[in-house]
Amino acid sequence: MSHCTPLDLDELRRHPLPPVEEEDKNSRGKLLVIAGTREIAGAASICANSALRAGTGKITIATVGSVAPLLAVGVPESRVVSVSENRDGGFAHSAVPTLAEMAKEYDAVVAGPGMSPTNVATSLAAALCATGRPLALDAALLHGLAPAADHARAARIPPILLPHSGEMASLIDCSVEEVEAEPLRCGQEAARRYEALVLVKGPESHVVTPAGDSWKYPGGGPGLGVSGSGDTLAGILGGLLARGAAPLEALLWSVWLHGEAGASLAKKIGPIGFFAREISGEVPALLARTQPSAE
Repeated sequence: MSHCTPLDLDELRRHPLPPVEEEDKNSRGKLLVIAGTREIAGAASICANSALRAGTGKITIATVGSVAPLLAVGVPESRVVSVSENRDGGFAHSAVPTLAEMAKEYDAVVAGPGMSPTNVATSLAAALCATGRPLALDAALLHGLAPAADHARAARIPPILLPHSGEMASLIDCSVEEVEAEPLRCGQEAARRYEALVLVKGPESHVVTPAGDSWKYPGGGPGLGVSGSGDTLAGILGGLLARGAAPLEALLWSVWLHGEAGASLAKKIGPIGFFAREISGEVPALLARTQPSAE
């Protein structure tokens, strides 16, 4: 069995984040969040708010036209861009070139939270991999990534994939049961197949690199198993990427911050029953306690 490095504070100190300095919002990066559908608008909100909690300076949400006005009010710190919507309330094919051009203007991109698993996901994933920007793919874009595997492998910066067991099964064409039985092996297969950094989400989380390096985080408790929790993690990751963290450092820290935030809420509220939108509120204090510049 492959060795997994424990993902704890001692290990994270070997992968430091960029220091926080006394500068304006432009110095902490611009993040583009591509997310949401008519039925699941909240995913974009949770993701964007989590990125802000992780310290990014500017957020733009690109979403479908029917929910853009709601998000503009719901996340007043963000810029919201409305793009073409299909009949089912998801992203239209015509939105793909627009989103790919937008992505080139940002320091990092998170794409997929709340999106519908349609064939648009494959086109969008391929286009985003070609932009040369740090990129995290989640949810529907993972279900659509297999036909675009060549684009992922050709990306200048390896993409970060954030699958749960069902999405992992789509990525490597296996059963959910296989993923749940052997999460590390499946993560290693996905990392090799897509030349990507992969987080295998579950009660225990595994981070895997294309070279086969791996880390294991024991989990932040059952309360994190709640709708929207993955959107929170994706937002924390995007915020750290936009701030200038290298992809591996950003992924390791986001997994730890997400889990420790869940553990913190479990002590305050109870082991279950807190909202996903509450998780990111714990992140600033966790960062302040662990970053040298905060001393």
